[in-house]
Order: sequence, then C-alpha cells, then structure tokens
Amino acid sequence: MLIPRLLAAACLMMTAGCVSLRDSKPEAKADGSFFHRAQPPPGGTKKWNPVWWFGNADDPVPPHWYRPGQPARGALWQLRNPLHNFTFYVIGVHDKDFVRRGKRPGKVFPAEGGWNWAVIEKGRLRLPFVAYQGRHVRWYALWREKGNFGLKLHLHDEE
Repeated sequence: MLIPRLLAAACLMMTAGCVSLRDSKPEAKADGSFFHRAQPPPGGTKKWNPVWWFGNADDPVPPHWYRPGQPARGALWQLRNPLHNFTFYVIGVHDKDFVRRGKRPGKVFPAEGGWNWAVIEKGRLRLPFVAYQGRHVRWYALWREKGNFGLKLHLHDEE
C-alpha cells in the first residue's frame, strides 16, 4: 500500500508547478545562494513520454557554429547530448523554482580549482552536487547549477 502512495506522490510532485528556466537568469541572494525562477516548460506533459526524453527541447536546432555545412548536422546535434530532456526535465528540476546553496552555488567548478559543493532546495526535496578540479582530473556529479542531473570525468596530463 505504501509503494503506490509514494509513486502517486512522486508523480504529483514532478508535475506540480512545471516551468522552464530557458529565458530566466539566476538571482543572487544576500546569503550567497541563487534563486531560479521558472517559466512555462517546453513540451508540457511530454516529459512522461520516454521517446521525448531523448530530444533537446531547449535547443532543437543546432547553432550556427556546430558542424556548419555538414550533412546530418541536425541528427548529430541530437546525438551530442541524447538525454537532454531526461536530465533537465524528468530527473532534473530545471523547470521548477528552486534555491541553490553551497560553496559556489552559481558555478560547476571554482575558478581557483579545488572542491565545489552545493544543494538544490525545492520544498523538502534536497538535491546534492559535488565537483573537483585538480592538476590531473576534473569531475562533477549529481544536480548542476541549472537543476539538471549530470556526471563528468575528465582526466588530463599536466601541461
């Protein structure tokens, strides 16, 4: 009995107040946190369609700088980040109002390198983020500054 109720609550939470940050800018608050005000979402209820998860509702057409003049440019653009809608709108909170607090809440990596951490607050929901940039590695995990989920690991040689 508990599991159906939890699923119903999760569905209501994900659909309540769905809006997009496509045109909004984060607002710095006095305590150093950032507030993101959401606007109407792209796709509305499409986020429940698994086929839609593989698209890019924010930038469906490639920008001028991406592979100009090459055939299949549009298809390659969609393959560049195949789960954009999923990470931003299904498991992410890009389409919701939220506050992000932490060491550098408006950034992924601090300019000086080292550790960064933050937490997105959306009501009672808390979504963590952690990143590190060092001499040989640069990585991040969990919910980024725009509310989207992401994972990255980049190993590099010292130059």
